[in-house]
Amino acid sequence: MSSLIDTAVAKLAEKVQSFDGVAKFVLKGEGAIMIDENGVRAGDDEADVTLTADTEVFQAILEGEMNPTSAFMTGKLSVDGSMGMAMKLASALG
Repeated sequence: MSSLIDTAVAKLAEKVQSFDGVAKFVLKGEGAIMIDENGVRAGDDEADVTLTADTEVFQAILEGEMNPTSAFMTGKLSVDGSMGMAMKLASALG
């Protein structure tokens, strides 16, 4: 697991305490992060929704410099699975 994944898990845990569903962030070339009712952790399990982005886009979303919806609309963030879950996660990220 990369140090970027460790850092991202910590930052996401500050923003999302728990999530009603199972979401996965895939960071291209780095690994994956799971978010569910138990919180945030590194992992690559089955999910209701999988969001995939490169590390720069993911970091910009975490820092609040990029809106997740805008990232999706411009093709910088791909969503596979439940779009409703993706929207709930986007609102949880602020």
